[in-house]
Amino acid sequence: MKPLSSQEIKGNWATLLLPIEKDNSIHFGKLAEEIDMFIAMKVSGIYSNGTAGEFYNQTEEEFDKITALLAEKCQAAGMPFQIGCSHMSPVLALERIRRTVALQPGAMQVILPDWWAPSLPEVIDFLLKMAEAADPVGLVLYNPPHAKKVLTPEDYYQIKKAGAPLVGCKVAGGDPDWFKRMKELVPDLSLFVPGHQLATGLQRGAHGAYSNVACLHPQKAQEWYEMMLTDLPQALALEIKIQKLMNEQIVPYIRQQGYSPQAADKLLAAIGGWASIGTRLRWPYRGIPEEEVQKVRLACQRILPEFFEES
Repeated sequence: MKPLSSQEIKGNWATLLLPIEKDNSIHFGKLAEEIDMFIAMKVSGIYSNGTAGEFYNQTEEEFDKITALLAEKCQAAGMPFQIGCSHMSPVLALERIRRTVALQPGAMQVILPDWWAPSLPEVIDFLLKMAEAADPVGLVLYNPPHAKKVLTPEDYYQIKKAGAPLVGCKVAGGDPDWFKRMKELVPDLSLFVPGHQLATGLQRGAHGAYSNVACLHPQKAQEWYEMMLTDLPQALALEIKIQKLMNEQIVPYIRQQGYSPQAADKLLAAIGGWASIGTRLRWPYRGIPEEEVQKVRLACQRILPEFFEES
């Protein structure tokens, strides 16, 4: 696959979710089936090793096997894909990029060094080094709200001014003023926001989502994105239901019961029932018990029946 420009990175991108067995191993057969389903559902693209893909909890051998499987299947199908090369250690993240650039992904995702919040000059040095290793593949910076260093629109401007060839970023977004500043300061950056805020995000200038809504159902999430391109008011109305589902049925597991966002993503996939991934996370993190799935599914069906209708 040729490297993707910032203008080509858009839409509803689905994340790989690791099927974790009782013995804490990865079921690669189920992972292959998951990729096949994403391809059949014609999502905008697929990416590996985000938070939901538990990038922080893999051996390097497993990382290589996951990325090779994704690349092989996507190359054969002509499906855009990105490889997440993130690691809390910048040295290991750099090695991941060097090992996988030959797989020719559309882009590579990285996080900032995570043990201590880097200064902006250190951020720039880090991204320049990573970009050199990834060349000619562009970098997408994954900068979530819980990162040690959360960048401002002005920071992104300084990064681009320093010559770091970012093609995109995955962020929490912000208010209308935040979107306005991003558009003015880094107009050539592909801006991805949380999946459940995508319609509002597109209205304000975002380009897509590495989507938690695609965890619930990749094909329905894709249909929703395509609706945004032709009937934004209807898509915004559907977003109200999606956010109600998230706020009432999913967020309490995180805020009240202490589960992680990746546990919530796997719960969404189990509720959607489109793949046999399961809700188990890799030790030492806890997945939401399978016994919760049917109860939450029934509530979600009442709130968002559109996602549970047959395509």
